[in-house]
Amino acid sequence: MSWTDDRVEILKKMWGEGQSASQIAKELGGVTRNAVIGKVHRLGLSNRTATGAAAAPVAPAPVAPKAEAKPKPAPKPEPKEEVEEVVAAPAPKPNLPARAKIIPAGQPLPPQPSANEISPEALAKVSEVEKKSKKIGLMDLTERTCKWPVGDPATDDFWFCGLPVQQGKPYCEAHVGVAFQPMSARRDRRR
Repeated sequence: MSWTDDRVEILKKMWGEGQSASQIAKELGGVTRNAVIGKVHRLGLSNRTATGAAAAPVAPAPVAPKAEAKPKPAPKPEPKEEVEEVVAAPAPKPNLPARAKIIPAGQPLPPQPSANEISPEALAKVSEVEKKSKKIGLMDLTERTCKWPVGDPATDDFWFCGLPVQQGKPYCEAHVGVAFQPMSARRDRRR
């Protein structure tokens, strides 16, 4: 449906009469009330009275002459009580393992299965692959590059693998072996 000049004129007339967008849409046919509202805004017709009747111009109320106002005295500041500031003792630091990293708030965690779930062969394969990976940045990722994150995203030493991906997966063959586990192994762990 296109807005012909005739349809726009009908829209303007009905809008000026105070008709609702639904009523206008029904009258025009083939257009929704949202389309009518959009056209009204694009035409700049959105300012109208709520009743639809032409409002009489409002005359400003007569202004009575002001009597001379006496300046009010400034309020006196109240004396402040001295409050002793209490500082809480620092909370004890939790005992974290030496290899644990604290990830800044808002940073997504890369997929990290626990070490006991990953076979030693897969870990060795990942170590070898990461030595020969392309080490690309976020803007260099494509659907054909491995998107496995390496390092801490909050540092400059963060990169993605970048090797060719395995068919239908977001990672290369080595990283798929770490990220995806066979269904039977997952089922066995739940029991």
